[in-house]
Amino acid sequence: MFLQILVEIIGGYFVLLILVKCLGKTQISQITPFDFISALVVGEFVGSAIFDDKIGLPKIIFAIAIWGLLIFLTEFITQKSRKFRYLFEGRPSMIINDGKLDWRELKKNQLDVDQLQQLLRSKDVFSLKEVKYAILETNGSISVIRQFEADKPTTSDLNLKNGTRHLPITLISDGEILEINLKKAGVDKDWLLHQLNSEGISNSKDVCYAEWSPSHPLFIQTY
Repeated sequence: MFLQILVEIIGGYFVLLILVKCLGKTQISQITPFDFISALVVGEFVGSAIFDDKIGLPKIIFAIAIWGLLIFLTEFITQKSRKFRYLFEGRPSMIINDGKLDWRELKKNQLDVDQLQQLLRSKDVFSLKEVKYAILETNGSISVIRQFEADKPTTSDLNLKNGTRHLPITLISDGEILEINLKKAGVDKDWLLHQLNSEGISNSKDVCYAEWSPSHPLFIQTY
């Protein structure tokens, strides 16, 4: 029994290795939701077969080969047909357009403001007001074009002395006032509502995102 498991593990290992080599590097570097599910299914084939006495190595190889062929045909079709490419891989989504949040695109992609901020921080962007355009790619990553004034030369390029930097604080997210962050910013709810009223906003529920940072006006994005 142990010998059979050993043979199946080694056989499955090399079959998976060959499959990855045949499918190409895009399966790893540009993985889409469809590719992710495909990888899980292949792993499940091998994992279930190893501990099932009724399934031998030939059946493992056959199942992986058929599934690999289906993936290869899918990749081939998506390369030849743009319609099928959109069907299987989806389309990039413009979630920030000309500095404005596109709330419909956020909801369409099941993305909330907190998740968007996390994606932006992965691109070294800590404030939404620095973003001119943001595109959510089909593999879940984000591409960002900064505002012109935010795309600056480094302080070393300008021979400037070190200054003080502050992390922007989110005061409103998805229409909800974050009381804890108000305390961190040293302001209260009345101050925030006054700032909203000065911008012609009577209800905080109408605000998708509001950000505060020292010596800068309150940055507000409505729905």
